[in-house]
Amino acid sequence: MGNRAGGRRTGPKCIAIIGPFASGKTTLLEAILARTGAIPRQNPVSSGNTVSDHSAEARAHAMSVEATFATTEFMGDTLTFVDCPGSIEFAFEAEPVLAACDVALVVAEADEKKIPALQLIMRKLDDLGVPRILFLNKVDKAISGVRETLKMLQHTSSVPLLLRQIPLRKDGVVIGSIDLALERAYVYREYAESEVIDIPGDDKARETEARFSMLETLADHDDQLMEQLLEEIEPPKDAVFDDLSADLRDGTVTPVLIGTAEKGNGVLRLLKAIRHDAPDIEATRKRLGVAEDGATVVQVMKTAHTAHGGKLSVSRILSGEVADGAELYLSDGETAKVSGIYRMLGKDQAKVSSAAAGDTMALGKLDRVATCDTLTSAKGGMKPLVRLEPPAPVYAVALRPKERKDDVKMSAAIQRLAEEDPSLTLTHNQDSAETVLSGHGEMHLRVVRERLEGKNQIAVEGHAPAVPYRETIRKPVEQRGRHKKQSGGHGQFGDVVLQIKPLPRGSGFEFTDTITGGVVPKTYIQSVEAGVRDYLKNGPLGFPVVDVAVNLSDGSYHSVDSSDMAFQMAAKLGMKEGMTQCSPVLLEPVMKVTIVTPSDATARIIALVPQRRGQILGYDARDGWPGWDVVEATMPQAEIGDLIIELRSATAGVATYQAAFDHMAELTGRLADAATNAAGKAA
Repeated sequence: MGNRAGGRRTGPKCIAIIGPFASGKTTLLEAILARTGAIPRQNPVSSGNTVSDHSAEARAHAMSVEATFATTEFMGDTLTFVDCPGSIEFAFEAEPVLAACDVALVVAEADEKKIPALQLIMRKLDDLGVPRILFLNKVDKAISGVRETLKMLQHTSSVPLLLRQIPLRKDGVVIGSIDLALERAYVYREYAESEVIDIPGDDKARETEARFSMLETLADHDDQLMEQLLEEIEPPKDAVFDDLSADLRDGTVTPVLIGTAEKGNGVLRLLKAIRHDAPDIEATRKRLGVAEDGATVVQVMKTAHTAHGGKLSVSRILSGEVADGAELYLSDGETAKVSGIYRMLGKDQAKVSSAAAGDTMALGKLDRVATCDTLTSAKGGMKPLVRLEPPAPVYAVALRPKERKDDVKMSAAIQRLAEEDPSLTLTHNQDSAETVLSGHGEMHLRVVRERLEGKNQIAVEGHAPAVPYRETIRKPVEQRGRHKKQSGGHGQFGDVVLQIKPLPRGSGFEFTDTITGGVVPKTYIQSVEAGVRDYLKNGPLGFPVVDVAVNLSDGSYHSVDSSDMAFQMAAKLGMKEGMTQCSPVLLEPVMKVTIVTPSDATARIIALVPQRRGQILGYDARDGWPGWDVVEATMPQAEIGDLIIELRSATAGVATYQAAFDHMAELTGRLADAATNAAGKAA
């Protein structure tokens, strides 16, 4: 430890605005843009005219559904803010943004129900090593005091929450704030700069106590400040600001500022804290391990397809410069040519000729470039700085265009949407011939469908993906299959005797023969097996057959009329007639499900599992996650389709799960009848 005077840093910065759903992130960005003059006035979210929620889907649902970039100027510096969605269904949008930003501006409020969501965010920032400032929003509506609120929020943070401001109250109403570093009081004025006043006498003792607490926390990393406090020497303000900046940059504290974004209160002090204290591109390069070798390095934060400008790769220039027309190397050594550089303000773009280190710009028409790619001017490219790992999908829908002619068009449109949102997964299920789109919740996939129908003009239909049922048998049977047809010239003749018997679960399919004396020539035995296998693709209940053994024990042939096809047909006939006598039974896939949930909802989750024909295997505290549990269960795949909706409903939107195939289990009764009837209708 020591005195870490660091000086204040200015220059182009990138700030991710992140926080729980409905905490006021979009409103805060709107207030910042209005205060810095980037927009003429601050629009409420309800107006549908905010810079951030500019897409039709965001306006329709009154929520952010994608990361939005907005660049503005403040006191001569360039600041780019990225409004990240608060819903867990769209949370992955923030990951490539956070990796390349300088600081995260976490928006929170005094709402205990949002603590688990805030904990998820803080843990992600820890994992990425991103410094953060916490803006305690809606302070005018808070019932509890700020310090009580911080005690509630503290367990979401791995480092101390450092209170930099306390509320200024009059008759119990918050009218402003007192800055503990500057030792000044500010009276809020709606949508305008606060009025600076002397700290009222009644508040002086409260300010002195809160300031000393702030200095004590800073002194944990500054020996000189600790000595000054012990000797009751007032530290110089410059030294205090240097400590605030150094501790934020090092990630040893999370400064907390207060305000009400809806009224523009506290915004100017927040902007000044970002300008003076937040780390800049130099610290971000160090965190990402960018070598200081003079090469241009660009990190792609988001991909967007625009109606008129084509593909845009919104990127952070980590080092060097990028000029329009520049060629940059991808990690595989191939080159990509920049065709247009744009400064972003929501949906609006302003073309510029070049971008320098620290700038956040959209680069045009980099066709082979994907979100999270790292580009460089160094020949041959460089290893990607960030690895993108989308969480496992938890919700799926089978899509098809209403017009068959739109099939190819729909696939191409979904591929573009998946470029914009790498957390989407598109697969083709060969068994059911379905195109299955998977994502992170019902709203997530609803927005994708709305974009297909709105932005891409493709009418689509969706339904729950087919469950991969199987069928097997309970008892053995021996069955003859005979195919004989005469229609002039050569006829068709095949005759087989098949012994069909069940196998233990998970054995699959076995084919053997015990033919003696050449009653079925060896050349036709493979044809018999092919016929059997073909039949097993669709058994008597309408599903693929598993865990069955078939032995070819006898048969006969005709020297002229027998053929491969004749013996295949004979085998199919034998299987068709024999399988119905084997007591066929439906099998359903059962999954091993791991649910993570806040502890206060664990009892609700445990009660929910048997309602979905599940079985609890056990539950325990989630390792390293205070206040969270892990519930282990098995559950039929047919019950998992909309499980995430119920889990999130029970946990204020934060629980999730992972599922993996465990075993097949017999399904009988009403549910089995419904499955076989549905298969019959589909056929």
